[in-house]
Amino acid sequence: MPKYIMALDQGTTSSRSILFDHEGRIAAMAQKEFTQIYPQPGWVEHDPMEIWSSQFSTAMEVMAQLGVTAQDIAAIGITNQRETTILWDKNTGRPVYNAIVWQCRRTAPMIDRIVAEGYTDMIRGKTGLVPDAYFSASKIAWILDNIPGARKKAEDGELYFGNVDSWLIYNLTRHGVHVTDYTNASRTMLFNIHTLEWDEELLELFRIPRCILPEVRPSSEVYGHTDESVFGGQIPIAGAAGDQQAALFGQCCFAPGDVKNTYGTGCFLLMNTGKQAITSTNGLVTTIAASTSSDVEYALEGSVFVGGAVIQWLRDEMRMIRTAADSQEYAEHAEDTAGVYLVPAFAGMGAPYWDPYARGTIVGITRGCSKEHFIRAALESIAYQSADVIRAMENDAEVKLNTLKVDGGATANDFLVQFQADIIGAEVHRPSCIETTAMGAAYLAGLASGYWKSKEEIRRNWALGNRFTPKMEDEKRESLLKGWKRAVRCAIAWAADEEKEEQPKEQQE
Repeated sequence: MPKYIMALDQGTTSSRSILFDHEGRIAAMAQKEFTQIYPQPGWVEHDPMEIWSSQFSTAMEVMAQLGVTAQDIAAIGITNQRETTILWDKNTGRPVYNAIVWQCRRTAPMIDRIVAEGYTDMIRGKTGLVPDAYFSASKIAWILDNIPGARKKAEDGELYFGNVDSWLIYNLTRHGVHVTDYTNASRTMLFNIHTLEWDEELLELFRIPRCILPEVRPSSEVYGHTDESVFGGQIPIAGAAGDQQAALFGQCCFAPGDVKNTYGTGCFLLMNTGKQAITSTNGLVTTIAASTSSDVEYALEGSVFVGGAVIQWLRDEMRMIRTAADSQEYAEHAEDTAGVYLVPAFAGMGAPYWDPYARGTIVGITRGCSKEHFIRAALESIAYQSADVIRAMENDAEVKLNTLKVDGGATANDFLVQFQADIIGAEVHRPSCIETTAMGAAYLAGLASGYWKSKEEIRRNWALGNRFTPKMEDEKRESLLKGWKRAVRCAIAWAADEEKEEQPKEQQE
């Protein structure tokens, strides 16, 4: 039997490749950051060719670290930043425009019009999603409408659309396979999660030709093989899932009611709801969970747009820290935030607020506010946003959360994870391997290729690394949460007041 499974973890700020052994241990890992492009305020793009080159180079690097060949790898599993939209010429393989990233808000006015025209319930009923610029549909429409010649080429069947999973598979197979999985399809706002088909009514609404869309398949299945020119031999591409569904699978959240939160660029909290697609009344979305068959399972999800990205902001734009790890030391040097709250609504606010116009806000600053207070407030904002989603999820599912499984790079920060336990009043469990997103992709590919035989075999690999128990008194918790709610209202009011000022006086009244 081949020795390893390769996971390609294509994230928002970096591409990673990891080789896992049969016990689920990391045998080799390589990571490469790539360029973040901000053409205008609220716009976010990536270069699709840089995404591919960074992912390919890290894959080659992990193989070189262990001196392995294609014959030593049983299968490849792919997990990816979701909703990010790429359109490319199917003959040349060249993108017609940069990838429009999930964080990008340029299509918010388009979504506003669709909501105003009364399509919210139809979209929600078919896709499980709240109409928002976050999802792929309006991004595809923007490219078709704004890039010269794109719409005609699409209608002539000369373009392909894909999220990042489709883009990687297309390049790994040297233009041989155009496919996606149910989890990624469910994030486009074009896919009916009940009939499991691209929806003609939605395609017509967004004016998107059916012929550009990929074939949709289960998350654990052999889609094709890498071209021999890529890794020197054919490797089955046997699993794909959007990063958050992959993390849910990697955390072994196989049963209804299991919950995990991934702290990456954003924070994404998912609850497995089994065969039942629960419709949220508290600002969450219904999505398809990664599964090993065409008989899909569902999940409730709450998305926080800026999670670990606020730490990156402190490092790169504010230059308050040299490394992400420094944030823990600074935060621990402050007993509290001195009353400061930071709401990192850099790209609007996701669940449960869904306000694309909210903007980052800092409140409560006094002369006594120090750098340490500011950094601590930034870290606490990640936990506060996650707490908002948890409360919404508890209300939708009508259950009280007792334990939260966490993963993602930001969970290496013990201060953050302990504050998360304190502010939700529940235990937080961090596994010994926090790379559960990549691990989920590996498991999906390994099950399809026979490397692992069953979910039970996989479950035995999961190991608890640390348990964080809440230590905060209820009264203090409620006081802090009350202050957070006030800060959020300020972030939302900032944009709302600006919009109101631009309206004629009679409309304001």
